[in-house]
Amino acid sequence: LIFHVCPTLKLKVKISMALDPSSCANLSEVAVAKWHWKAVPNFTTKTLCCNIFLEVRILSRGAQTLVLDTKDLNILSIINADSHEVLQHTLSPALFGSKLEIAIPQCCLQQNGPLRVLIDYTTSCGAPAVQWLDPIQTAGKQHPYLFTQCQPIHARSMIPCQDSPYIKSTYTAEITVPCQLTALMSARLTQKEVAEDPNNVVFKFEQNIPIPSYLVALVIGALDCRKIGPRSMVWSEKEIVDSAQDEFAMTEQMLKAAESAVGPYIWGQYDLLVLPPSFPYGGMENPCLTFVTPTLLAGDRSLTFVVAHEISHSWTGNLVTNSSWEHFWLNEGFTTYLERRIVAKLAGEQERHLHAIDGWNRLDESVKHFGSNMFKLTALCPNLDGVDPDDAFSAVPYEKGFNLLYYLETLVGGPAIMESFLKAYVEKFKFQSVTTEAWKTFFLSHFSTEASSGVFDSVEWDKWLHGYGMPPIKPCFDTSLADICNQLADKWADIKDVSLVQETFSYDDIASMSSMQVQVFLNSLLDKAPLSRPLLRAMNDVYSFNQSKNSEITFRWLKLCLKAGENDIFPEVVSFITKQGRMKYVRPLYRELSKCPGGQQLAKDTFAQHKNFYHKIAANMIEKDLGLV
Repeated sequence: LIFHVCPTLKLKVKISMALDPSSCANLSEVAVAKWHWKAVPNFTTKTLCCNIFLEVRILSRGAQTLVLDTKDLNILSIINADSHEVLQHTLSPALFGSKLEIAIPQCCLQQNGPLRVLIDYTTSCGAPAVQWLDPIQTAGKQHPYLFTQCQPIHARSMIPCQDSPYIKSTYTAEITVPCQLTALMSARLTQKEVAEDPNNVVFKFEQNIPIPSYLVALVIGALDCRKIGPRSMVWSEKEIVDSAQDEFAMTEQMLKAAESAVGPYIWGQYDLLVLPPSFPYGGMENPCLTFVTPTLLAGDRSLTFVVAHEISHSWTGNLVTNSSWEHFWLNEGFTTYLERRIVAKLAGEQERHLHAIDGWNRLDESVKHFGSNMFKLTALCPNLDGVDPDDAFSAVPYEKGFNLLYYLETLVGGPAIMESFLKAYVEKFKFQSVTTEAWKTFFLSHFSTEASSGVFDSVEWDKWLHGYGMPPIKPCFDTSLADICNQLADKWADIKDVSLVQETFSYDDIASMSSMQVQVFLNSLLDKAPLSRPLLRAMNDVYSFNQSKNSEITFRWLKLCLKAGENDIFPEVVSFITKQGRMKYVRPLYRELSKCPGGQQLAKDTFAQHKNFYHKIAANMIEKDLGLV
């Protein structure tokens, strides 16, 4: 580590010696400006046969090699695309994969570039970026399916690249697939044509806005689509596409709400793809094509504010990007803040505060989950030297980041003033990757009058950014909606005689609550001493939680039952964690199940039987949670 003293802020800022400790690429010497990718999937071997053309800018006269990140790629050839000469290269082990070093020809060095490289290669069947599904694992049961997840550092297992958010590139692509299937990417579809083999078709794509490697996305499957707005389609397998169309009907309203806060949406198309249930996240903000989990399909649009989060990334994350995963909060904290501005515009300011209260509780739970060896990862700007960014993933960058921004909102004069800053921030840093230090400098410059008058003198910057655990202060939120939930939870906690449940409670208690209010009610119960098993059964008789189609409610209900040692719920827990692979749900439930008497072996056996169902990222994390590695 080196310590850099920021003269504007008068505090010591810890920064990594490397531009990005998660990449072995020589980021300061060369930069991939654009690339063209050709890929053909082999669903039998579960590999991609690829070639990639890279156009590289030489940034430093001292550069001698182009260093790329790779992981388990079978490199077949590397040539100079202009002269067609074979380029010398070496492949050596690195912390998070392999380092591919390609000698830069003297002619390119003398002319200061550009270097144009063509690499032929194949991926491995175990590439963590690529999830291959057999037909039986799809809704239609007829055709195979492929989808990718490159965030945070898995693109290197699919393409040789500078696998760091520090570098942004434009790209084009040609994907050849069987004619029964459709290919989509995080780019604009420009053409579909019959391949040389008439049994195949070629999909061509173009992404003219520079993006980092983690936002490269590909899906191949028997896909259908429906229109959900003037600039939006929803894609999925045909078996669920109609229900998805209804569920996400508010997408355009969310886009307009976001635009009112941070300016025009510049990506053109905003489509949604509902993935098969093994997708490990709630959503992934791939440009032009947001990936979402089918667990959002509650049937009443009650969970679709996840889409507001992914829409928000179109500005904070995709347009203005964290320079490394040590600054991940610049993506997720800002996006969570903007998401909740959308919530306020569409559902009211009180609902925004309810979401913030729920977020604070999730942050507290996340902080408590980190053991002493990993507690350093509760810093908003953690040092990730030698740390896999997947291991650092938690609610911290989302909620600690949001709370810092909300706290600053209260100091500068409210949300309207903060939105004005967000517009200026996006305009200043669009198409760039930024550090926390750059954000702070710009923030204090934008609010220079307030800074000079002492408005920010009370901000404990070092504790907020580098302190471990919970934030140094807890913001004051409007608790009006949360109070209703907490009072109902207190009422349940106080009841001693189960026979009084039917005359004390009714479904009307929660009938007028929003989905988030029911979640807060269950969270409040989770924070209390476990309820008795008979009382939980009586609660279910009143509220029918075990019949809920809302995955957030189901998740909390199952946690509540496991906390009480209700082993009769084991079959429902196993069913829930094996029919979907969203890490937000499966990881905590596996952990809770393993704590229950008789549950530890069941958790291990269940995971062993269904390991291949989960995405590789999820499977690796569950193995760690269960102590299997």
